[in-house]
Amino acid sequence: MNNREHNKNTSKYDLARHPTKDTIEMMTFLLEKVIKANDSIYHQSTSNNSSNIGGSEMKRKNSNHYTTCFHARSIPSISIHAYLTRILKYCPCANECFLALLVYFDRMSKGSNTRATSVRIDSYNIHRLIISGIMVSSKLYSDVFFTNTRYAKVGGLPVSELNMLELEFLSLNNFSLFVSLEELQHYGDQLLSHWNKEQQDISTKNEVNEMEEDVIAPPVIRRARHLSIDKHGEEIEMEQYTT
Repeated sequence: MNNREHNKNTSKYDLARHPTKDTIEMMTFLLEKVIKANDSIYHQSTSNNSSNIGGSEMKRKNSNHYTTCFHARSIPSISIHAYLTRILKYCPCANECFLALLVYFDRMSKGSNTRATSVRIDSYNIHRLIISGIMVSSKLYSDVFFTNTRYAKVGGLPVSELNMLELEFLSLNNFSLFVSLEELQHYGDQLLSHWNKEQQDISTKNEVNEMEEDVIAPPVIRRARHLSIDKHGEEIEMEQYTT
């Protein structure tokens, strides 16, 4: 197989067979980049406003512009990857559900709904957006899905709040939730292509760093360390990740 054929195959996402855990890892990498960029925009805007507006007025304007019902009062302690993995473990769903979530996010940012376009994905709202979107897409694409009560327990939210978030998520997407197979495949291909490119860049940087370290310092022999990993139970924890 030549390089052109190999690259073509590695950039083709297998919607039916691609390991869902790998899909989650790729999604995490992409969402973290988006969040990092949006967080920096928010902090820069806040910094600029602070030089021109009084304290209480600045907080009011920032709150009105950025805060939605999806925003937590503080950044949840659980990482995006751990949150997605938790959802997959206790509310299993297929690749279609996770890819549909990316489609919904794009539609919200590009659609004509002004309320949706004002929702900028960041560290404060990503967890609520994820659990709401996965719950909605599971009901559409999965033969077996769970009750809102279970999704609420897994997501660390009161069921009454999740019910409200579900309705808001539907409204922000203009109640248009269907995603064609071709669109899901396109998003899968783009996600895999982005992941492969980023991993190649990381690998290249690591090789350069290793070469520089070899030149600067001689090899060091390190003793192996014994590690112990705490085991966790299989029951669903009721911890509230958001406040």
